[in-house]
Amino acid sequence: MKHKNKVFTFICIIFLLITVLLALMIGSYQMTPNEVLQTFLGNGSKLQNFTIFQIRLPRTVLAIIVATALGISGSVLQGITRNPLAEPGMIGINAGAALGVVLWISSGTSAYYSALPISTVIFLPLIAMVGSLVSVTFIYFFAYKKGISPVRFILTGVGVNAGISAIISFYQLNMSKGDYNQVLTWTNGSLWGSNWNYILLTAPIIFGLAILILIRSRVLDVLSLGDELATGLGVQVQKEILFFLITASFLAAIATSVAGNIAFIGLLGPKLAEKVLGGNYRTRLPFAAGISAIILVLADTVSRNLFAPIEIPVGIIVSILGVPYFIYLMIKEK
Repeated sequence: MKHKNKVFTFICIIFLLITVLLALMIGSYQMTPNEVLQTFLGNGSKLQNFTIFQIRLPRTVLAIIVATALGISGSVLQGITRNPLAEPGMIGINAGAALGVVLWISSGTSAYYSALPISTVIFLPLIAMVGSLVSVTFIYFFAYKKGISPVRFILTGVGVNAGISAIISFYQLNMSKGDYNQVLTWTNGSLWGSNWNYILLTAPIIFGLAILILIRSRVLDVLSLGDELATGLGVQVQKEILFFLITASFLAAIATSVAGNIAFIGLLGPKLAEKVLGGNYRTRLPFAAGISAIILVLADTVSRNLFAPIEIPVGIIVSILGVPYFIYLMIKEK
């Protein structure tokens, strides 16, 4: 098993490096691998330095950070509900965060996200976490009945997601055409917060929460055995479920605050990691993050270049990949 993990770690790192290199090379201004390397070594032209360090690199780094958050969040949600279909974008967690952020931004300024004042930017993660917490509270309240039933949790989450999405759509009707189009793009998933300020603001929180979950990953292993057995082993089941539900929600919320509502990343990465590795969560969580990062970086590269100069929201590209797999899982579970 250790040999298998080492091999897969090596493969995952190589694939991630290749996808990052492609993301840095491909765009309206094409660059060769050597030009990218020379730019990192300090030998690039002014245009190459600007393209790499101000446009493509922060966007790629943000994609990795966001995918890490959503991949770990999805893996945790699937673990505590014991439902392979649980995913923050589908059950309303991302939508709750998105609603909070849209209301916060539109109430304070008419500028688009790249021009937001620092006073608004600083509170984005906090507002997103509040929005997700409200959403999770509704889901937990309606899904709880002597414990959380996996089916009831999913159905409640889908209902909350639909309700919040309807509220966002209703709110958009009162916007100007320009604001409407911008918010529509963002709620479909767009790496709009791709500058170093947003990365420095969100990365420490995301990686801090990820490390906290990783440290307590053994509890997830016990919870996966079932409530009765976990209780017999001394785990306070409902307390631990609530802890992991809140931390997973905060991860998804912070990712949503800078990348919009990207669904299915929290489904694809964790399920592929589980299929390849199985095993315990201490092993599975990092690979769920890595696979999710590969998928999102590739999807973002496609979204930027497929119909250039028009950019497709990256969430649409991910959904094109995720929906068939989601249907496959539903049929398989049935």
